[in-house]
Amino acid sequence: MGKATAKLFHANGWKVIATMRSPENETELNQLDNVTILPLDVSNDGQVHDTVSRAIAIGPIDVIFNNAGYGLAGPFESYSDEQITRQIETNLTGVFRVARPFVAYFRENGIKGIFITTTSAVGVVPSPLSAVYSATKFALEGWSEGMGYETASFGIRFKTVAPGGIKTAFGTTSLDFIEHEAYLPLWTTMMEGFNSGKLIHFSEPEAIAAVVYEAATDDKAQLRYAAGPDAINLNNRRQELGLERHSKQVNKLYSNEK
Repeated sequence: MGKATAKLFHANGWKVIATMRSPENETELNQLDNVTILPLDVSNDGQVHDTVSRAIAIGPIDVIFNNAGYGLAGPFESYSDEQITRQIETNLTGVFRVARPFVAYFRENGIKGIFITTTSAVGVVPSPLSAVYSATKFALEGWSEGMGYETASFGIRFKTVAPGGIKTAFGTTSLDFIEHEAYLPLWTTMMEGFNSGKLIHFSEPEAIAAVVYEAATDDKAQLRYAAGPDAINLNNRRQELGLERHSKQVNKLYSNEK
């Protein structure tokens, strides 16, 4: 998704600074003019500081896209403290760590910049067996809204893009699944729903990238952009039914009730 977004902005004439943990393995973005690749592991404070400084030196910068993250799946009771800490460190603290110096950069230079952060459909409607992952995405929604209020007087804006399923390697390379025998029936129900399309729709990453581009360029006061048919449906149903009524529907869905 990050690569698709970088390519879309580049195709529309933007100068792009793309970051990744292993730039030496990249074979596409490094072939594009006006795309600079820098190393970035959001859990490495020293590297974040160095990469942000290098990016600002390239500048000027006016859009920050926070997209780093991975999924921790499985029953909460099976998680270790280390696994919970790593999930929060990457999905939540990592975003804070990257965003903070750019807030100061925008404010000090009078740049009316915009932050766009990838949350998730499960940051709007949580999913079983990914409660901590959902918690980090809910937290990012709250942080983004709060930061929008905090920096509005400087003309700095914060938005989120909340996608549903995406056709990427997330499920294999960015998903840490913890098994527990007692929860296998629930996991089986979820997998059946994923495979049948009942619970999720897998959008092309380019479709989600288009929503990121829209958020960056539409000049709207909109705070959250649901991305993908499944995310849009979840968001609309939650608003239409309210928390309690929608929660009853979700329970029926995961319990396979007719």
